[in-house]
Order: sequence, then C-alpha cells, then structure tokens
Amino acid sequence: MQLSWYSTIALFLVASTASAVAQAPSRINVFKDWAAYSYADSRGKVCYAAAQPKDTLPKNVKRDPIFFMISTRPAEKVRDEVSIIIGYPFKPESKVSVAIGDKSFSLFTKQDGAWVENVSDEAVLVDTLRAGANVVVKGTSARGTNTTDTYSLAGITAALDAAAKACQ
Repeated sequence: MQLSWYSTIALFLVASTASAVAQAPSRINVFKDWAAYSYADSRGKVCYAAAQPKDTLPKNVKRDPIFFMISTRPAEKVRDEVSIIIGYPFKPESKVSVAIGDKSFSLFTKQDGAWVENVSDEAVLVDTLRAGANVVVKGTSARGTNTTDTYSLAGITAALDAAAKACQ
C-alpha cells in the first residue's frame, strides 16, 4: 500500500516527536498543493501547513521525504515557524536559500532540517510565501550534492488560515 504524501507527512511528524508523547496528526483539510494538520502532545496543541515539492533536482539523488512546513505552537508562543525537511543530512554549517520571486531568505541547517536564522524575518518570509506563486529551495548535502526543490504555493494561504484557526 502506497501512502499519500499527506499520510507520509503525518506519520513522519509523529515519528519526529520522539521526546514528546503525541497523538497522530489529524488532517484538517487539503487546499490545492498544501494541507493543514493538527495534533496535541505533552507541550500542547500543534498546527501546521505542509507541502511537498513539485520538482526536485537532480532527479537521480536518493532522498528521504521532503517537506516545507509552517507550524504554530500556541503554548510555546510560536506562530508561523518555517522549517524544511530536506531528505538528507545537510553539509555541516551550510545555509539554505529560499527564493520567492525576486526575494530570497537564508536558513540555517542542522542534520536534515532548516530554519529561519533571524526570527524577525519569519513573518516577512510567511507574508512573501502567501503572495508568491512558487518557492525554490536550494541546499547542499553532506556529500556535496547541490539540490533544488520547487514548491507550488497554490493553497498556502488557506492552509495557513485553517492551521491558525485550529490552534486558537
């Protein structure tokens, strides 16, 4: 049985909450190329919007599942936290480039994840994502392979709004 990417991300996120007891994420809804989810763990409710890339380069590189996520954790006073799961370990101390139209942002990396370096840039990045058509993410693996992932932004605003409403 092949899982849809929605099921894959839900299972992936539950597995990645090793330190917290979490219930399985429930899908709120799918909005074009994005979906909204919520779950509760020992720290409180977590809501997020997520998507997988429409295109990845190079094509012949074996990678784990790849996701662009935007999370809200009210109990921790976190709203619209951008993170990327890239599907391979990043080159140590490397940066990820996130481009939406003519605007670009730099994210720091750790293992297979990337996050916004400057928290004050996060709201600007999310607003830019809401206004964009697609986002291009470029990173470098620990083996030195450069990758480019392109995500559609169709449905991101509705998914973010649904996630925010679920975490009120």
